[in-house]
Amino acid sequence: MKSVCVYCGSNAGSKPVYAQRAAELGKRLAADGLRLVYGGGNVGLMGTVANAVLEAGGEVTGVIPKQLADWEVAHRGLTTLEIVGSMHERKMRMFELADGFVTLPGGFGTMEEIFEMLTWRQLGIGNKPCAFLDMDGFYAPLIGMIDRMVEERFLHTDQRADLWYGEDIGALLTWMRAYTPAQASKWIDEKRAQTLK
Repeated sequence: MKSVCVYCGSNAGSKPVYAQRAAELGKRLAADGLRLVYGGGNVGLMGTVANAVLEAGGEVTGVIPKQLADWEVAHRGLTTLEIVGSMHERKMRMFELADGFVTLPGGFGTMEEIFEMLTWRQLGIGNKPCAFLDMDGFYAPLIGMIDRMVEERFLHTDQRADLWYGEDIGALLTWMRAYTPAQASKWIDEKRAQTLK
């Protein structure tokens, strides 16, 4: 593993712990020689994690759509800044550049990005690890909803186990390095799966 994509908010959130933990993650990525790949912004948790990597001597690649760069939210002090034409291009490029995906607190955009990666993983399009790094229980309700998806048979148990969730950065990176993708069928009903073969 050489690079980690971090999805997170372009706002800082209501609690100082969000920025504190984002900075801790950035410092750890730099210390471990892992390049940060992220959305290229200089605001919110995005700017915090990028600056922490840079200040610790690490490398950062930002990928940002031209529209957002034109709004002057692009971070101009990165190792590499790629400006692309659309959000779709941004997500694909970040997927290409990263060996795994970590989610910090954020809003709609953060959720959309990580759930697209989880969907690709589910469909076998990608084989890269996805994780939620929790802070102060921020993601506990969402993980509860994912567990409800399993209980109600909308999500395979193996695919739920394919997603890491916790607060320990060291444990997260250890899991990502040892990651083996789940081989479960998307279809929970085995008869349905057989008819599609």
